[in-house]
Amino acid sequence: MDFAQMYTAWKELLRAGTDLPWWQEQYVYFYQAFVEGGRWQRYLEGVGVTLMVTVCALLIGVVLGLLVATVRTAHDQQRPGRRNPVLGLCNALCQVYVTVIRGTPMMVQLLIMGFVIFSSSRDYTMVGALTLGINSGAYVAEIIRGGLMSLDPGQMEAGRSLGLNYVDTMRFIVVPQAFKAVLPALGNEFIMLLKDTALINVIGGKELVYAAQSIYNRTFEQMYPLLGVACIYLVMVMVLSWLQGKLERRLRQSDRR
Repeated sequence: MDFAQMYTAWKELLRAGTDLPWWQEQYVYFYQAFVEGGRWQRYLEGVGVTLMVTVCALLIGVVLGLLVATVRTAHDQQRPGRRNPVLGLCNALCQVYVTVIRGTPMMVQLLIMGFVIFSSSRDYTMVGALTLGINSGAYVAEIIRGGLMSLDPGQMEAGRSLGLNYVDTMRFIVVPQAFKAVLPALGNEFIMLLKDTALINVIGGKELVYAAQSIYNRTFEQMYPLLGVACIYLVMVMVLSWLQGKLERRLRQSDRR
């Protein structure tokens, strides 16, 4: 008998209440979780959606984080007696954003966005991506701000003395140096963002966990679908960690030259 025939025969015996050896029973559960009806394709589709949500959330988080970090850093680095009221207002708004986002659970934010703010939407996957991006932006902002504030203020003064404006000084002098300092923390935040995509399932987002749920709701056996999802997440996180380590080593090598 081939694999499909063994599965069919042993599955019928299980349904009839026959006691099978442990390995045959596990084979049936494994086969129906990943092979029967091409169910492995659902996991691949879930991985694709998960990566798409991660990339979208990452772009939103980086843009928001850079903007908030730049505003807050510019406000903190103002000279005494030369305070800009517009910058002060923007800084206050950024502080409220960071405080609210970091002070409330991700799950609650997803529920508010999915069932209150975007209750009429039908694309809950993108609602989840937007929510993850907004959440990540607050943490990225604090990471980047910490890196910017840790640099010697003389770096900014040196750039201004060369005739560069504030934006160019930040772009060509300050940010490249701060990036090396905050890369490990940013890498950890991006890995957390990848794993947090599993939470959008609570509002109906169709990602990897949703694919596993759709399978075990039909097979009534949860172990292998959930173990499969856990292994897939583990592999993706290991790949991201490897890429992060490789980038950090390359940056260290460039510093030695």
